[in-house]
Amino acid sequence: MTARGTHLTCRLWKIKRAAFSKILSESRRLIIGELRRKLHCPRARSSSSYVPAQALGEGPFCKPTDSAIGCTVAGAAVSWRHPSFIRSPVKGRLGSALASRMATTVGIEVDATNILKRITPPLDPQLYKGQAGKIAVIGGCREYTGAPYFAAISALKIGADLSHVFCTKDAAAVIKSYSPELIVHPVLEESYSVREDEKVLVSSRVLAEVRKWMERFDCLVVGPGLGRDPFLLDCVSEIIQHARQLNVPIVVDGDGLFLVTNNLDLILGYSLAALTPNVNEYRRLVEKVLEREVDDQNAAGQLSSLSSRLGGVTILRKGKADLISDGRTVCMVSAYGSPRRCGGQGDILSGSVAVFSSWAKQTLSESGEHFDFSSSNPMILGCIAGSALLRKAASLAFADKKRATLTSDIIESLGTSVEVLCQEK
Repeated sequence: MTARGTHLTCRLWKIKRAAFSKILSESRRLIIGELRRKLHCPRARSSSSYVPAQALGEGPFCKPTDSAIGCTVAGAAVSWRHPSFIRSPVKGRLGSALASRMATTVGIEVDATNILKRITPPLDPQLYKGQAGKIAVIGGCREYTGAPYFAAISALKIGADLSHVFCTKDAAAVIKSYSPELIVHPVLEESYSVREDEKVLVSSRVLAEVRKWMERFDCLVVGPGLGRDPFLLDCVSEIIQHARQLNVPIVVDGDGLFLVTNNLDLILGYSLAALTPNVNEYRRLVEKVLEREVDDQNAAGQLSSLSSRLGGVTILRKGKADLISDGRTVCMVSAYGSPRRCGGQGDILSGSVAVFSSWAKQTLSESGEHFDFSSSNPMILGCIAGSALLRKAASLAFADKKRATLTSDIIESLGTSVEVLCQEK
């Protein structure tokens, strides 16, 4: 190539580089400006402003190259924070702006493994029975005996010391036959076994029986296999109210969600409550509370609004990616689990969330440790860890059983999954 040709080539290369840099700079300015305008961000400056480095939080559980704007949508309000436990798949300031913009619709991915590791207590020979957690499941009737068993045995497999089940008399013998590890209380009653003139007396007797145990529990799981008998649901409503008075954390799933959706005052404003709805249960909640249809285009914003309207109750919206919110923040757990959708996995999740929430609450109260995440809400942390664990266990079970994977196979993988996640760096 001649000297003139080389000179022309260099000039063309410089022109292309300058044009590309200009396009990239203009795109970044427009995207960030539009983002701030739509969010009514108080930090918005002139059209030439950029995201300050201080806004690009890098928490202790982010990789050195990861960053994300701490922007959380809660209704129309926007708050800024330095997000620990947040991982952004896109690098750099422009990438952080894009990640934040996506977070308004899908939530912010969190480092669930590190949260699980931080709140899981070490095995210590100095501990005595009960210190690693005492969980109670309120559920189980004639038709449904598997769900309360799945929730209760999952709690034990993860590491809780004691797991109780409060069920109807018809369900008790069946649940006991599944495992001698569970403490089963046949105290609940259904309408068919109670005369109209006896309902007040029987209801008070049921509540008195549960009250004897309530102060011992670190968390309740309300709903697995509960059924929808009106008298039974009335009794469980009183149990929930009593648990609130004692500040016992409550995880609500299955028919428990049917109960609270029709009686929102049971959980309204209770920050130690977590709801774990599936797609249909979530739709009913949104229609009842927000009086609108589910908006998947603004999933995170709607979830945050729903939680806020319920007074800060934590909600774990189950799906391909689990979205979790307490009305102040929205986060996401999207680790791959299993394509197998056998029934009972939601019961594993509710038992897991109960254990991890109680561990998070205990860790925060004993050590005073702060996670710089969502005001260290133990229910948020428990939901994140429970979601991560179920996905890991489902993945391990499916790798072995493939299409034949059952809920019992996933339960058998829980212990191994806890160890694997706790050892990950």
